[in-house]
Amino acid sequence: MAIILRLDRVMADRKISLNDLSEKVGIANVNLSRIKTGKISAVRFSTLSSLCEALHCQPGDLLEYQPDEPGDSASPDPAPKG
Repeated sequence: MAIILRLDRVMADRKISLNDLSEKVGIANVNLSRIKTGKISAVRFSTLSSLCEALHCQPGDLLEYQPDEPGDSASPDPAPKG
């Protein structure tokens, strides 16, 4: 399973540039770019809140849950029974 960041899609829908969003949210361009490209492993709630406020959206607009495909080797082993 994976959480996919959709910041790039929301930014395109809102026609806002990385630089403009960076200024509105108060996040450095490089860090915002990492969020946009999904090259992060965590997002603080305060950052998510600021992004939602600046983009007039809900957290669900920025985050998407993607379950593993059956047979995906990245899925965890089932819990032992007993």
